[in-house]
Amino acid sequence: MIRLTRLNRTPIVLNSDLIEHIDVTPDTVVTLTTGQILRVRETPDDVVDRIVEFRRRVFGPEVRATDLLRETLSEQEAEAKAEREAH
Repeated sequence: MIRLTRLNRTPIVLNSDLIEHIDVTPDTVVTLTTGQILRVRETPDDVVDRIVEFRRRVFGPEVRATDLLRETLSEQEAEAKAEREAH
């Protein structure tokens, strides 16, 4: 979970695993896998830094970024496979 701030200065705690992508329009726009869109005050780099910090606290500093990327890609592949099998 990461702490972010909505544009109206309301704090929000977000499950970072739900982030699909981040756009800059010039606001930082976080799109979740649920389709929900959040506009936040933090820059995209700040959001990424908070995700990395959170994952280091959870997994420990010895986990390399390539390991996390491999894990994320495996999860996405499993979701895509399940979606294909459902249709």
